Amino acid sequence: MRFWQTLRNDVQTVLDQDPAARNKFEVVLTYSGLHAIWGYRLSHTLWKWKLFLLARIVSQLVRFLTGIEIHPAAKIGQRLFIDHGMGVVIGETCEIGDDCVLYQGVTLGGTGKEKGKRHPTIGNRVIVATGAKVLGSMKIGDDVKIGAGAVVLKEVPPNCTVVGIPGRIVVQDGVRVRAFDHQNMPDPVAEICDSLHNKIRALEREVEELKSSLRKEREDDNQNL
Repeated sequence: MRFWQTLRNDVQTVLDQDPAARNKFEVVLTYSGLHAIWGYRLSHTLWKWKLFLLARIVSQLVRFLTGIEIHPAAKIGQRLFIDHGMGVVIGETCEIGDDCVLYQGVTLGGTGKEKGKRHPTIGNRVIVATGAKVLGSMKIGDDVKIGAGAVVLKEVPPNCTVVGIPGRIVVQDGVRVRAFDHQNMPDPVAEICDSLHNKIRALEREVEELKSSLRKEREDDNQNL
């Protein structure tokens, strides 16, 4: 009973999240993100039964059919929605909470060849936008939004919006965080030129003062003669 309820929840999640989804029949037949999740649920069950090779075969078959790679050992909660999905990668030790959304090109991966927990832990109601990369063993808090193309390498507290490379928090608990202004970055070459210009003007003033002093001395000498 729980199995069929989970499948129904997966279908209903697509209908709730995607305005382009018209009916359950269309969702079941045409949504690759849904197919990838169902394939994962099968491969994850096989993995828990210690049928590791068979689990990997199933996951690779699903990857071939959908373009979405989910390792059988990953832990995924309820009502995950993968929109479009092509190029999505979810690593072996990744954990994903409930009611999350992943868009195409998202990578939940590691940063090297380290052993043990090496993939991120994603909280509940997290949205990871197109092309974003969350790399390494860190926790992404509940209700976090990760912007398109962001590369997240550090832990993110709950209720934040993260953008950029590397990822930085721009909104926390509904309040905008002062972000680094790329348009007003200091220009070291311009600063050096300004400094030289100021020094040159100072030297010119000193030369003029010396010239003025010499002229005055000459005038005094002429008067004495």
